[in-house]
Amino acid sequence: MKILMYSHDTYGLGHIRRTIALAQSLLAKGHQVLILTGSPIVGRFDIPKGIDFVRIPGMIKQSNEVYVPHSITIDAQLTLAIRQNIILATAQTFRPDLFLVDKAPLGLKLEVTATLIWLRENSPKTKVVLGLRDIMDGPENTIQDWRDRKMYEVFEQLYSEIWVYGSRQIFDAVHEYAIPGHIESKIHFTGYIPRQIPRLKNRPGIRRELGLCNGEKFVLVTAGGGGDGFKVIDTYLSMLETRPDCGFRSMIVTGPMLDVQLYDQLASRARRLKIRIVKFHRKIEKVMLASDCVVSMGGYNTMCELICAARPMLIIPRSVPREEQLMRAQIFAARGLLEYIPRETVTVEEMHDKLSHLLENGSQYEQRLADFPMTAFEIINSRVGEISLRSPSAVCPGHEPLWMPDFYRYVPAQ
Repeated sequence: MKILMYSHDTYGLGHIRRTIALAQSLLAKGHQVLILTGSPIVGRFDIPKGIDFVRIPGMIKQSNEVYVPHSITIDAQLTLAIRQNIILATAQTFRPDLFLVDKAPLGLKLEVTATLIWLRENSPKTKVVLGLRDIMDGPENTIQDWRDRKMYEVFEQLYSEIWVYGSRQIFDAVHEYAIPGHIESKIHFTGYIPRQIPRLKNRPGIRRELGLCNGEKFVLVTAGGGGDGFKVIDTYLSMLETRPDCGFRSMIVTGPMLDVQLYDQLASRARRLKIRIVKFHRKIEKVMLASDCVVSMGGYNTMCELICAARPMLIIPRSVPREEQLMRAQIFAARGLLEYIPRETVTVEEMHDKLSHLLENGSQYEQRLADFPMTAFEIINSRVGEISLRSPSAVCPGHEPLWMPDFYRYVPAQ
């Protein structure tokens, strides 16, 4: 089966990391996978042979509604038009059997709309699937946003299925987001997406590679993409500056999208404390496994990696512009899987107390995390297999979304 995956990648690393993880699982089942991505660093990931990507011009998110070109100095609307044309041309040429869209139903600034309509009208064999993370935002915000932007109609008219990368028992998106019954039939909860973490038996060797002694405690601090991770790392360094004899080693991965000047400030402080600090680590899964505790912001992908590694974690979630990280941290903390402090209220003292507790009681968290089910690959591969056996008419989305030309104003492909 030919599978085309779209990941707009305008902020952080989450979208592309999730997309690559899914692509690797699909590749293992013999499918051909092509990824459309705007990530400026996609080439720095280890992408196996058999998966390729089409790089569309990058854009950076400045606010919920404002996006600007990442590198090229041209008008944002022109950049969006280029992106839309590349996406449409790729779909027209590749003619996928499955088109999997990550998170944004119509893409960044509606850039996938033309492709979705073209596929519906010209490639009825193509099954169109929307992939959503476990939690999008607070229920009130999400419902209002989806109603304002007619997303329920989009789900009905343009998508064959919707895959939620989470567990209905943990967070019931159908109920919380008031999804109508006729759309609920399209929704499949896949469970959480596992990660390729080195085996636990390799942990001693990985720790030796990092220069760690037997019994020496090691804390990893990671801020995902880094775009808004400064406060987490700043607070952590402040904690160490006031407690130089903390009794554990540290490593900091800021994320490649942290502002250069802010990175230089943090790096100078880290060097004085003799802490290794880097923007990006190609093998961060190995560092996670070697750690005794991880301090992070708790985005979807980092959480999945930490659960797979069964590492005790202190999560410092943001609640702006979306409540997703805070909600996830609260839900998982209630299950005894982690400790958390809201980013808006985090202090040096509370961070030290929570971290000390995790380092002293890590085995309790490790066991609970080891028992957490990660079923997404199994269920998604089952869905793909079932889709491939269906006739086009059995799974095609709605045929006449007459509202769309009036409601949406997108740059037409040329």
